[in-house]
Amino acid sequence: MPLLTDPLELPCGVILPNRLLKSAMTEGLANINDQATPRLSALYKRWAEGGTGTLLTGNVMVDRRFLERPGNVVIDGNGGEAALRDWATAGTSANNQLWMQLNHPGRQCQRQVAAQPLAPSDVGIDLIGMFGRPKAMTEIDIRQTITRYAKVAATAKAAGFTGVQIHAAHGYLISQFLSPLANTRSDQWGGSLENRARFLLSTVAEVRAAVGPSFAISVKLNSADFSKGGFSHEDSLQVAQWLSEAGIDLLEVSGGTYEKLALMGDENDKDAAESSQHREAYFLKYAEGIRKVTQIPLAITGGFRSHAAMQQALDSGALDVIGLGRPLCSQANVRPLLAGQQASLPNWECKLQLGSGWLGPKSSNQKIRTLNFGAATQWYYRQIIDLAEGREPNTHTGLIRVMLKHMVAERKSAIKRARHQTQR
Repeated sequence: MPLLTDPLELPCGVILPNRLLKSAMTEGLANINDQATPRLSALYKRWAEGGTGTLLTGNVMVDRRFLERPGNVVIDGNGGEAALRDWATAGTSANNQLWMQLNHPGRQCQRQVAAQPLAPSDVGIDLIGMFGRPKAMTEIDIRQTITRYAKVAATAKAAGFTGVQIHAAHGYLISQFLSPLANTRSDQWGGSLENRARFLLSTVAEVRAAVGPSFAISVKLNSADFSKGGFSHEDSLQVAQWLSEAGIDLLEVSGGTYEKLALMGDENDKDAAESSQHREAYFLKYAEGIRKVTQIPLAITGGFRSHAAMQQALDSGALDVIGLGRPLCSQANVRPLLAGQQASLPNWECKLQLGSGWLGPKSSNQKIRTLNFGAATQWYYRQIIDLAEGREPNTHTGLIRVMLKHMVAERKSAIKRARHQTQR
């Protein structure tokens, strides 16, 4: 059985230095022109030198009109190539892998960025009024967006990134195409699973054509949306098989959407609750199912903290790579963990009482639970900023204070960006 320190050769020939993957986390560190910045370079240099073998960037947007949040890096004719090269150089400074995550938010684009986002269908999100009702994409919109992914992938390769990940999870655009709840189209892009997966598979094909056979391509895919009538685990198994046939190099298994946050657990979904609340590896059981139907190298992210649980997951044979997110926000250096000198990475969820604490007892109200989860997420955003600005993370910052500060900062950033875009 592989050890955490063992390398892994991917189908394309790329070799991962070890079995740890820094999963994508939105950074919000772009400048007003949506370009990469020295803070991003500093952040990824710290993570690279910390020993994680493969680093995934936060989602890089393929269309300047539609962002996941203010501060996203965008590659859409807006320049900034030198900054991208600096980012790539810093992020590969320890002879590690640095992959750019490619994304389009679809209907999960905040109102303060775009009042009417694009999506597969005009089906909105019922979530505290944060998102406008989307406009259904035309055939031209779809074709142009697929091409955008390929162009951004080619730009990433030219800048020195060593791979890309296509984000097809968490309710963003490609995930919306896969979901029969968000995708109600009756043309070749909707209806059957084959049609709903056409956008993803077409994107993979165009990206591969743009970057060539020896460049790493990963896909992040939901194991399920955990919504009744949505993208199911059975759907995920079939799409994973198609992705294997399409020649991707690594599949990262995740789950949930903004409306159904899998990491928060769902008391009405026994399977999701068991996998999310009672195991350190949230999506291991789903990876086990995918492993049975495909031989794609697999990664899962969510819940891992201890060396023992990570090694046990590798020993199970269900996955090849351990994804880490939040633990790396407060500890960039994983070398002690890899050497067996540290039993576990930080687990601040215990302090934050994720999904229950500061708003009172655990609630069955989805909006309250979503707000709890979002507040904790914003607490981790603060740690990322500390790392990017050369400080040690301040883990004693209060949750409510951070949430309010973050909300104000995001609003100011959105207004400033909107004014700048209008003046251009």
